[in-house]
Amino acid sequence: MGIFDRLSQLLRSNINDLISRAEDPEKMLNQILVDMRGQLAKAKQQVAAAIADEKRLRDQADAEYKQAAEWEQRAMLAVKEQRDDLAKQALVRHSEHMSHGQQLEQTWESHRLETEKLKNSLRDLNDKIEEAKRKKNLLIARQRRAQAQQRIHETMSSMSEKSAFEAFARMEERIEQNERTLKASVEIEEEFTGDRLQQDFKALEKGASGAAVDERLLALKQKMGVLPASTGTRGALGSGKSRDAETVSAEIEDATGEKKTR
Repeated sequence: MGIFDRLSQLLRSNINDLISRAEDPEKMLNQILVDMRGQLAKAKQQVAAAIADEKRLRDQADAEYKQAAEWEQRAMLAVKEQRDDLAKQALVRHSEHMSHGQQLEQTWESHRLETEKLKNSLRDLNDKIEEAKRKKNLLIARQRRAQAQQRIHETMSSMSEKSAFEAFARMEERIEQNERTLKASVEIEEEFTGDRLQQDFKALEKGASGAAVDERLLALKQKMGVLPASTGTRGALGSGKSRDAETVSAEIEDATGEKKTR
């Protein structure tokens, strides 16, 4: 199992455990990011170790090639000195170092390819963590909105029993009953308290004040030109009643007396 396979399995295990508990989604998301950053730090250390191994293999291969070149130079020196026996031994050492160098180079090449894969996986993991950080606030906002909707739904559900509305209706009926009782008490107090004769005269005075208002209204209409100035008070107000009979009789008698005098 590779490094990132183990990290992925560990992250899934931790996340599933957090989701199963899920007491506070905001804390859960923050904890997931903390775990992911912790695993990323461990992955960076392991990738750095792999890179160090790759460099070590490269250095070892280069060292073998350098040794091979040195033994080749020694073989050439032995040939110049006509020491074929030493030249043969130098060539054997040259071959050994060349063989070791080639093996190390092959190992280094395969290790380099694996290290590049690890680097790419590390970049992907880092990008996903950064994306998770960007999504965290959105997820938290969505969770808070869902919680608000749930609270509203619960409130509406509790109100669907009409207990609160029924309480308001009962209180309204009680207040209205109190108002009716108060009005009845006032009427009784006015009806059966004080001098009845005095109350009757007060009612007549109110009527007289009403007649005065009628006269003022007539004067205003005449001033505005709505009614002619010669129109009588009773006719202008449109009461629809004829003049008093006694008044008419008096006017006739006055007229008859003036004729006899003449």
